[in-house]
Amino acid sequence: MITVENLVKEFGTKRAVDGVSFEVKPGEVLGFLGPNGAGKSTTMRIITGFMPATSGRVTVGGHDIVEDPIAAKRLMGYLPESAPSYSDMTVHGFLNWAAEMRGLSGGARQDAVQRVTNLCFLENVLHQSVDTLSKGYRHRTCLAQSLIHDPQILILDEPTDGLDPNQKFEVRQLIRRMGEKKVIIFSTHILEEVEACCSRAIIIDRGRIVANGTPAQLKAKSELAGSVTLRVHGVAVEQVRARLAQLGVAGKVTAQTEGSMVSARVQPRERGQGADLASAVADVVSKEGWRFDALETEEGRLDDVFRSITRPDTAGSNA
Repeated sequence: MITVENLVKEFGTKRAVDGVSFEVKPGEVLGFLGPNGAGKSTTMRIITGFMPATSGRVTVGGHDIVEDPIAAKRLMGYLPESAPSYSDMTVHGFLNWAAEMRGLSGGARQDAVQRVTNLCFLENVLHQSVDTLSKGYRHRTCLAQSLIHDPQILILDEPTDGLDPNQKFEVRQLIRRMGEKKVIIFSTHILEEVEACCSRAIIIDRGRIVANGTPAQLKAKSELAGSVTLRVHGVAVEQVRARLAQLGVAGKVTAQTEGSMVSARVQPRERGQGADLASAVADVVSKEGWRFDALETEEGRLDDVFRSITRPDTAGSNA
């Protein structure tokens, strides 16, 4: 449904997007993840036709965004960064206007306004002017306008920005439900949203894609993926460390005393050996007769992966 081919965007001497290529198909929720300044918003503006690319090609539903922009944009709903709106309108007036701009009229327009009002929980502020809304309600109003024509494709730039925890939960649930039938791309720098909403995620850094996969596949790239953590009673820390280090599939072993217990972590010698390592540690615990409180295998952490493959904003200035 969306195909991005070798996308490049330059601002003078700065290359903000550098050879980005990917596809998104119906039923996929793609999280576009990266640090500030990575090129997320620029890429999304090019996909939606709000900004031209320096080079490369974007097709939406088979329509080239440059050669056939009207047909492509009819398929899309777009929530831009910072959620712009007309502050002198009421919420109802703004949504009614957005529906009219999308070609809806009469009963269809009224039904569309009512549908998005319910979806985005705007009943309490429907007749309030936009300039009196809280940041969260203003953002939800702008999310509602992106849904007004029930588009096949949704492009959402930071859709939970400014929302409180309850509102974030509601929006994430909404994205998951809509993602069963629609194509959704949403940018975020909040790692927990990837696991909460996404069937796939792309990590972009300095304008380039540095990772692309399901949340499980990305977490498997973590240094701690497959590590086994163990907490035992009544055993000396040196004995625990030495015994675990003898395992053939064990890599780095760390152990320390925590009160009356010893807490240890064993990393697999090679990626993909997590199951074998867990079995070997369990055998040691059984043979040695250690009393334990916990024996768990870590699936990996997105924040570890994110930090390992992206550079902080300060990296360039420090260099």
